[in-house]
Amino acid sequence: MDINNSNFPLGADELEKRIGYTFEDKSLLMTALTHSSYSNEAKSKHIGDVECNERLEFLGDSVLSIIVSKYLFLHYDSFPEGELTKLRAGVVCEKSLGELASTIGLGDFLLLGKGEELNGGRTRVSILADAFEALLGAIFLDSGELGEEKAGEFLMPLILVELNKVTKHGAMKDYKTLLQQIVQQADGEKLEYVLTGESGPAHMKTFTVEAHLNSNVIGHGVGKSKREAEQAAAKEALTYFGEES
Repeated sequence: MDINNSNFPLGADELEKRIGYTFEDKSLLMTALTHSSYSNEAKSKHIGDVECNERLEFLGDSVLSIIVSKYLFLHYDSFPEGELTKLRAGVVCEKSLGELASTIGLGDFLLLGKGEELNGGRTRVSILADAFEALLGAIFLDSGELGEEKAGEFLMPLILVELNKVTKHGAMKDYKTLLQQIVQQADGEKLEYVLTGESGPAHMKTFTVEAHLNSNVIGHGVGKSKREAEQAAAKEALTYFGEES
């Protein structure tokens, strides 16, 4: 089946322009865009064995996780493991992926069965999110040894928009980084975090931290880890500078 056939409302080359990637193996792109309803319909009509995007979705889910996890690990070094997990979940959830798919108009290129088409499948969040992961998996496979790099080049500009939304308006702000940026605006200022207390059994410790600006205490924080306590202290310290947290 031709990847540029009339089943696509827009030519596949248009999608390649939008995502900034040209496929060597066009069949991978077609599979990524083929919903199971289309595949099942083709089989029932004995048109042929048309593979749907479910396997590529499985692969793309793992590719998505490793690329986003690596970025968060490297760029949010003040976040403890639990906060990193929440942050990742916020940007790779079905709703977010559906929005990313809509950003590139992915629904316009999907191959859907007639029933799914009539039921608004092109705008259904679950279908869009699955297709987005399948597309990511297809780019990964098509790029060979450069799979992670090329998938990341497509993915990260889109993910960073979602990440900004989560960290700016959600509950996952990096308060330590925000505070550091403010302090660095003045020469000679020294910001440090001082552990002032530990309590509880080894497996359930509670840590208390103070944020010090030079010799002044500007914030207090309590958490289940030192990093969590430091984030809490930084959050309180931001009010010292008149910043809403």
